[in-house]
Amino acid sequence: MGIRPAGSGKPARDPVHHPLFARCYARVSARAETRLGMGGVRDRMLAGLSGRVIEIGAGNGLNFAHYPSAVSEVVAIEPERLLRRLAVQAALRCEVPVDVVPGAAEALPVKSEAFDAAVLSLVLCSVRDVPRALGELRRVLRPGGEVRFFEHGRGGGRAMTFTQRALDRTVWPALSGGCHLARDPVAALRDAGFELGPYRRVLMPESGPKLPASYCVLGTAWRPDLRGGAAHL
Repeated sequence: MGIRPAGSGKPARDPVHHPLFARCYARVSARAETRLGMGGVRDRMLAGLSGRVIEIGAGNGLNFAHYPSAVSEVVAIEPERLLRRLAVQAALRCEVPVDVVPGAAEALPVKSEAFDAAVLSLVLCSVRDVPRALGELRRVLRPGGEVRFFEHGRGGGRAMTFTQRALDRTVWPALSGGCHLARDPVAALRDAGFELGPYRRVLMPESGPKLPASYCVLGTAWRPDLRGGAAHL
């Protein structure tokens, strides 16, 4: 299965505990599936995946129904207890086998090089240590393993970037479960040693007012395979 055995003794405390935010997120994210077109984004993000997949920060499991049948197993890591419970319910309705596991992105409870692909979906904004989390992602992917990502971050010009940074320094992380608005997910993946594939900027929502969290990016990256040239060949 590729999952590290649990230690003996008392269960560890959840690394993330944001129960009020989790309840709000569960309601808002479910509405966004149709109102903001997130269902279509998930289809595009996950199309063509196969083999064993690890999903980091699975939330309430809204990606699960969009995995193609060629995926043999999904190990879904979710640190927040309420969201993890909702993800378990979503996994029971899914045609693809999904195992929902507690854990933090910075210390994934799985074996090295155990997965063919990884999914990052609106998670890099809220992890405590982005470089460490992406280092863990490289560890658990096989050489040449693929990353599919949909993240929000910095964008919108100088005035919007100033607003995003100001919110990050003040109220936004406390109100939104540790989320940050001004991170750069593409640069973070590049700095962590991933080979970037095609990616494109996406506005959410596509029309209407541009909000600090509207600036998203949808794309692909790979863990380089130093044994055999480019990772995606």
